[in-house]
Amino acid sequence: MQLRPLATTTLCIMLTVAPVFAKEKKYEKTMDSQEMMEVWKKLAQPGEPHKLFATLAGSWTTQTKEWREPGQPPMESIGTAESKMLLGGRFLHQDYNGQMMGQPFTGVSIDAYDNIRKKYVTVWMDTRGTGVLIMEGTASQDGKTITLRGSHPKPGGGQMTHRAVWKIVDNDNQIVEMYGAHEKQKETKFLEIIYTRKQ
Repeated sequence: MQLRPLATTTLCIMLTVAPVFAKEKKYEKTMDSQEMMEVWKKLAQPGEPHKLFATLAGSWTTQTKEWREPGQPPMESIGTAESKMLLGGRFLHQDYNGQMMGQPFTGVSIDAYDNIRKKYVTVWMDTRGTGVLIMEGTASQDGKTITLRGSHPKPGGGQMTHRAVWKIVDNDNQIVEMYGAHEKQKETKFLEIIYTRKQ
């Protein structure tokens, strides 16, 4: 009969998979609705990353450098930014006005720290397109250098990957550096914005 080999195979599979299930279950904790509500309430509260964001609310002047070709001098321009906290201190909203490639340019960003995923998330949209760039990442131990990664599709196909390094120098100064790569090409720096608080 064919049942004995089938039973043996099934037993082997179960013995192999059971430890995996056991490991997964170890991280699960069954909570009643009251416990779940308490956890959600705690996770919904702004923490240290959000307090740092709040120090950046206000009016800023910006100095921008754009590198269109590696090794060539950058184009330079000035602009302004207005930042404010949203939804009870949970998100930092920015309205940016300046120039990009010699043309007027307006952008909007929302910066977040997700307490559940323990990740920083930035959503960016601007007048150079109709898409939304979403980047996420982590911060240095002091929380003042945030590195974010994301990608967006290119016209004609393919993806461009991005890496942003956001340095919060102090309450009055911050620097954003952007690096990018087309497909599997070498990453290059293409943008730097220096923010100085308006006095």
